[in-house]
Amino acid sequence: MRKAGILMHITSLPGPYGVGTMGKSAYAFLDFLNKSGQQAWQMLPLGPTGYGDSPYQSCSAYAGNPYLIDLDTLVRQHLLTREEVMRVDWGDEENKVDFGKLYNGRTPVLKTAYSRFRNDRALNAFIKRNTQWLPDFALYMALKETHHFAPWFQWEDELKQRKPEALEKAARELAEPIRFYCFVQYEFYKQWDALKKKAGEYGIELIGDVPIYVPYDSVEVWKEPQLFQLDEALAPTAVAGCPPDAFTADGQLWGNPLYRWDVMEETGYKWWLDRLGAAGKLFDVVRLDHFRGFEAFWSVPYGDETARNGHWVKGPGMSFVNALKKGLPQLDFIAEDLGFLTQEVLDLRDASGYPGMKVLEFAFDSKEPSDYQPHTYTRNTVCYTGTHDNMTMRQWFDTASPEAVKVAADYMALTKKEGYVWGTIRTCLSSVSDRAIVQLQDYLNLGGEARMNFPGTTGCNWTWRVKKGYNTRSLAARILELTERYDRAPKKTEENKE
Repeated sequence: MRKAGILMHITSLPGPYGVGTMGKSAYAFLDFLNKSGQQAWQMLPLGPTGYGDSPYQSCSAYAGNPYLIDLDTLVRQHLLTREEVMRVDWGDEENKVDFGKLYNGRTPVLKTAYSRFRNDRALNAFIKRNTQWLPDFALYMALKETHHFAPWFQWEDELKQRKPEALEKAARELAEPIRFYCFVQYEFYKQWDALKKKAGEYGIELIGDVPIYVPYDSVEVWKEPQLFQLDEALAPTAVAGCPPDAFTADGQLWGNPLYRWDVMEETGYKWWLDRLGAAGKLFDVVRLDHFRGFEAFWSVPYGDETARNGHWVKGPGMSFVNALKKGLPQLDFIAEDLGFLTQEVLDLRDASGYPGMKVLEFAFDSKEPSDYQPHTYTRNTVCYTGTHDNMTMRQWFDTASPEAVKVAADYMALTKKEGYVWGTIRTCLSSVSDRAIVQLQDYLNLGGEARMNFPGTTGCNWTWRVKKGYNTRSLAARILELTERYDRAPKKTEENKE
C-alpha cells in the first residue's frame, strides 16, 4: 500500500513554553496531516535529551522526555496554575528551542505539579506495569540529582558497582524523589497514549526512531555493564564512531560504549527484544538507526580524540535479525541503511526484508549513476527528500554546485514555475517506493536556518521550531493534491466520499 508522511519532531511544533509538546499543537499537526492526505508522522527518538541536546544520546532507552509533557494539560488537571507556568523564563525566541532554559525551568514546574498529585492508585499501577525499567530509571535519576547530576561512573564505588545494600539504602532514603521521577513518566505516557490513540483514529501511523547505541552515562550501562565493552573498573575499552570520509577528515567520534554482541547472543538478544518491544508500544513502525552497524561497526580505542584509529568489527548480522523476526513478528521496521555501505550491508538489509532509505539529496551530487535516483528504486523502500541529518532541499539547491543542480533539474524536470523544491517533492511522491516521507521544512520551502542537525557538530542542533500558522488550508490542499495524484492518500469509502 502506497503511503505518504511528514517528518517532524515533536520539539519542533509551535507553542508557548519553549518547546513543542504533546498538547494542542500536536493534535493540530495530526489534523493537518489528515487534511493533507498523509498516513504517517515520522519523528525522532522520544527519550530525555543528552549530550549536545541530542535525542540520540538519551540516558534511558525507555523513558520519555519530560520536555514533551504538555503543561497546559497539567493546568487543566489542576496540578499547575497558569501563573506558575507563565512566570518561568522559557526563552525569548518562539522559533528556536533554548535547551538551557528548559533544563532550568522544567523540573521545578513538574515538581510543583507532583506536589499536588493525589492519584496514587493510578501511579502505583503504572509503576507495576513498568517494573522492567522504571524503578531502575527513577533510582538512577534520583541518585544523579543527589550527585549534582554527575555521571554514574563518578559516584561512590558501592553505588557505581550497584552493591545491593547500597541500592536498598538509596531506595529508602530517596523514596520521594524516586516517586517524583515515576510521576513524570506516568504523565508522559498518559499524554503519549492519548496522542497515539488520536493518530490511530485518523489512520495515521507513527514512525519512531531507535538509536543503535546508548550513552556511557545511561541507566542501561549502569544497570547491565556486562553487556557492554567495559573493563573491570567499568570504563569503556572501545567506543562507537564513524570512519573518516570526504566530509569529516577525522571521522565522527560518538563515544558510546560498544556492545558485547557475543554476550547478547547468549541471551537470545533479550536486551534488544525488550527495548524494541517497548518501542513497538510507542510506535507503529520503528526506524533502526545506523543499520549498517549490525553488519559491522567502527570500533575506536577509548581515550582517542578522533575516530581515525578505529577499525571495522563484525556485528551480529542475520543472527540478530532472525531474533527480531522471531521475537517481534508483529513489528514493522525501517532500516536506516545510509552511510558507508558495503555489499555485505546491502545483503543483510535485503535478507532482513526491511525497507531501506532512499534520499533524493544524495542522487545528484555527480553525473555518475546513483542508487538514490528514483529509476533504481524498488517498492520495498522509503523515499525521502532529506532527513533530519541533511540540508533542507532549499538549502541544497542554494549551496550545491551548478553542475549538480543542473543534473537534478534535468532528471526531475524541474521548472521555476513549479518551484525546484516542490518539483523534488513531486519526484519523491511519484516514486515507486511504498512510503514517501517529506520533511515539513521542505513543504514550507525553508532554507538552512531550518536544518535540524549537522552531524559531527554540537551546540547548534535540534533547536528548529516551525512558526505558528504554518498549517494553512492552502498548503494542506496542495499537499493533498500531490498525494492523491500519486495514489498515496487514504482510499475513500462510500461513507466518506463527497
